[in-house]
Amino acid sequence: MTTCQRIVTTGTAGGMVYIDEGSNASLEQIGASMNALVGAAAAGQFAVNEHGGNALLAAIRKLLDWLEKQQNLRLVLGQEPMLGGSNASTVMKPYVHQVATDHQGFLTQLTALQETLVKAEAAIKVAMSNYRHVDEDTARQLAPEE
Repeated sequence: MTTCQRIVTTGTAGGMVYIDEGSNASLEQIGASMNALVGAAAAGQFAVNEHGGNALLAAIRKLLDWLEKQQNLRLVLGQEPMLGGSNASTVMKPYVHQVATDHQGFLTQLTALQETLVKAEAAIKVAMSNYRHVDEDTARQLAPEE
């Protein structure tokens, strides 16, 4: 099973999404966690300031750009390799292809990562908007009445 350390879990505490640093998660759990993060941002339960949000967005964009640049390599890896006609290569060809393309395969994982990053990008943008709204509301409440 593919695992990832330090993920945002789907759990909530007091209406807020929390980070569970000690758990391992499958790809499906990471996707569910990202959906929870998007939902929390949409519900106003997740906010991030502009500085922090821009840093997160820059990191996400850098990784998305890298994934985009790897598209040709991903196409090559998605094909059955040309290993020759020996008995060993005939046995290995479908296995090598499967390792790259099955539900836990490398290419499948890259595609899921890309989808998760797009969701994260959207959630961060909403969370930045949430922060601005809370900041503006707080400033209005603290401003002296004229």
